[in-house]
Amino acid sequence: MEQDNETPKNVKRPKARRKAPDGSNVPKEVLDQLVEGMGGKAALADPASLLRDLSAALVSRALESELEHHLGYAPGEEPPDGQTNRRNGHGRKTLRTGHGEIEVQTPRDREGSFEPQLVPKHQRHFDGFDDKILALYARGMSVRDIRAHLVELYGVQVSGDLISRVTDGVLDELRAWQSRPLEQVYCVVYLDALVVKIRSKGTVQNRAVYLAVGVPVDGHREVLGMWVQQTEGAKFWASILEELRRRGVEDILVLCADGLTGIGQAIEAIFPKAIFQTCVVHVIRSSTRFVPWKDRKRVCADLRDIYTASDAEAARHALEAFEERWNDKYPTVARSWRDRWDDIVPFLAYPAEMRRVIYTTNAIEALNRNLRKALKTRGQMPSDEAALKLLYLSMRHDPKTRTRSVRGWTTAMNQFAIYFDDRLPA
Repeated sequence: MEQDNETPKNVKRPKARRKAPDGSNVPKEVLDQLVEGMGGKAALADPASLLRDLSAALVSRALESELEHHLGYAPGEEPPDGQTNRRNGHGRKTLRTGHGEIEVQTPRDREGSFEPQLVPKHQRHFDGFDDKILALYARGMSVRDIRAHLVELYGVQVSGDLISRVTDGVLDELRAWQSRPLEQVYCVVYLDALVVKIRSKGTVQNRAVYLAVGVPVDGHREVLGMWVQQTEGAKFWASILEELRRRGVEDILVLCADGLTGIGQAIEAIFPKAIFQTCVVHVIRSSTRFVPWKDRKRVCADLRDIYTASDAEAARHALEAFEERWNDKYPTVARSWRDRWDDIVPFLAYPAEMRRVIYTTNAIEALNRNLRKALKTRGQMPSDEAALKLLYLSMRHDPKTRTRSVRGWTTAMNQFAIYFDDRLPA
């Protein structure tokens, strides 16, 4: 027999729950009660205060629910058999939120075994508040600037000690990142430096923070680590390369860097098969720094004939032609190239696709630009550790450092596979 879908006249239909006017899942009656409970329509004149009060009420209610689940019975009910723990009143806690400070009631139990999950003990802020502080710090803002920013936007007074504790909490993450395992083989590793002003013993010193960026076979750049240069020479570079080897790097095909003192000796000792390539762009800049602007464009155009030559022999002839034209006027330019010649020409032994990848450290210039912005905003740093912390946070908040790949890598990788087939991972 077919059922009749019509409801009998003597049976009342349940009233449909009215949704809020904006179409959300919060019933209109609930909204009306909330507004009325918060002081009626007058509360709408101060939406920020209304949000703070609502947040406080919701957090307090959620904490009550957590305690109810912990004890196993609701307020006013009899506890389960054998349950000795009981409710033990409430405490008060001030929390910092994106809408300002709120005061919540935290329920307690007699045995002290209750561990809230929403707002853990000793926590004075919601998850996400620390992220705001770290994001501001990563953009180069000082502790004083961060405090002023939080007061202006959120009405939250935050002590300098809290900001320092939040940012110092990243140090363990930084150490773990600096010692994480690495790939076995990197096709290219770039070494480049950032100059950081650091206060030390009452004076401000310019110190170099070196970044190593590696390109594995998939072509995505990866920052391998950061080191503050304490001393120059082969010993310093050997310590960096040895650290990379301890972290799992077995082979580097090409290492590109500026003309660093002792770097060649360190590479030969730690990664003897690696090819060291001096950054050609750095050579151009350093060799022409004393050339007046009126001649610099023509000098650089003639230097281009050297580093775009078909091979090392053709590059040598181009250097000789450059000397004939410019040595009487600017003898130091060609001399600078001759002094570094053996470290300049290795890239000329490879096809154009590979040359574009290995002849300069410009592949990490986009990263360096972002890091320099943060350093410029902060000015002086109180310590080496503070400088590394700022640079790490700047990289962590820049998604490009995790996703950027080398332009034209697919073609270049095909050439790497031809020239270094026996050294690439299977």
